[in-house]
Amino acid sequence: MSKRIQAKYKINRRLGVNLWGRPKSPINVRDYPPGQHGQRRRKPSDYGLQLMAKQKLKGYYGNVTEKQFRRYYKEAQRITGDTSENLIGILETRLDAVVYRMKFVPTVFSSRQFINHGHIRVNGIKVNIPSYLVKEGDVVTVREKSRQMPLVLLAMESSERELPDYINVIASKMEGTFVRIPKLADVPYPVQMEPNLVIEFYSR
Repeated sequence: MSKRIQAKYKINRRLGVNLWGRPKSPINVRDYPPGQHGQRRRKPSDYGLQLMAKQKLKGYYGNVTEKQFRRYYKEAQRITGDTSENLIGILETRLDAVVYRMKFVPTVFSSRQFINHGHIRVNGIKVNIPSYLVKEGDVVTVREKSRQMPLVLLAMESSERELPDYINVIASKMEGTFVRIPKLADVPYPVQMEPNLVIEFYSR
């Protein structure tokens, strides 16, 4: 299970945004950071803005380590095209992000645990590594024995999230196809992400 599962709403309050768009988030009531001095507001520096952008993007995907995140940045640099768009594309191909987007689970945190416990197949083969990178055309399926789990049924019925158009899901089969690598504008983030500031942070 993700180390952040109990503290995910603290991330919301620290960053001052409802990062996953959840109705239960305390940021909906207290839109200031936690702690004794939380209500004091100071204008952040350019470095502070870049750091916050990195923490938002990194935090959104659950338990991505700094080492992994930096590796994704270097890979995004290596690929031809806009580095910030490439970074979003890499993050969205993580298996835990794909399973979450397909609405097989309610949160990106539960997605990580769900994959770790062997409930997911990619092209018919069990994959239990949340950071596994899915390719265009890959078919992701919930293991047949896992399809009646309350967690899965509740997530599939939820109207809280929309399916993005770079993913096709056949709900009756609990099967989805990763159609294409998305651009920033395609990803249904509940808050504004600024990957360009993340690139600036790492390229200092």
